[in-house]
Amino acid sequence: MSLGDDHHSSGDYGGAGHTRLRLPEEDGGPRRGGRSSSRSLVTVVGVVVLLIAAIAFANRGGDDSASAEGGDGDKPKTSATAPSGTRPVQSGFAHDEQGAQSAAANYAVTLVSADILKPARRDEIVRQVFVADKQAALADKFDKVYSQEFLGTIGLDKNGNATGGNTYVSRTMPIGSKTTQYSDTNATVEVWCTGVFGTAGEKTTTPVSSDWFTMTLQLRWVDNDWKVESFSQKDGPAPVPGDNKASSADEMSKAVQEYGGFTYAR
Repeated sequence: MSLGDDHHSSGDYGGAGHTRLRLPEEDGGPRRGGRSSSRSLVTVVGVVVLLIAAIAFANRGGDDSASAEGGDGDKPKTSATAPSGTRPVQSGFAHDEQGAQSAAANYAVTLVSADILKPARRDEIVRQVFVADKQAALADKFDKVYSQEFLGTIGLDKNGNATGGNTYVSRTMPIGSKTTQYSDTNATVEVWCTGVFGTAGEKTTTPVSSDWFTMTLQLRWVDNDWKVESFSQKDGPAPVPGDNKASSADEMSKAVQEYGGFTYAR
């Protein structure tokens, strides 16, 4: 959401899919003698023994060195990894390029959320997302942009809540991100997003619709975390619209209430 804008810019395959392997019938065919069966059994047992030994050897994977040093304190600890192969951040954002992209994606979700329209939540978001020396100015600008008059045009009361039994939704989903500038202290990250925005209700004048946009966030490394200095937004890139049938206002309201939104995770 750009500051100053008055709107968001922005079957069944069980039979065919299961193949049954039929073994050749032995009835009427030559029967193997007992000696051949014995040889086959010995061969199979031998292969199984060798396979078990190979698996056991592979699973040892470095135990000998640890035992030789009198313990396994140096054995690497295993844990889930991010798709990039880098260990996921446990708290805050990592002080590297991936951490900057993760921060930008998370902040994009927050800055174009329904919570940013609620004065009580907005102050908290500003403190959490922006660098300290920008918070006062941005809080004032947010308050002016998201005025009571603006909220009324999209069917919200002064507290940012939907009126008349309607349901307001503003959810952003990052599609991808890229770093256009990076240093140990500053980073510029572009986040390509899609989202759903609007008010679900029978008499709404702003029905829920989808949008595609790119947010550019300038980040600064302060207090061991990435924070936002400034951000901007532009339309697209947008794909060709699909042929999905639009849901009714009731279906959309139920979806918003029943399906919780996600924060981004890398």
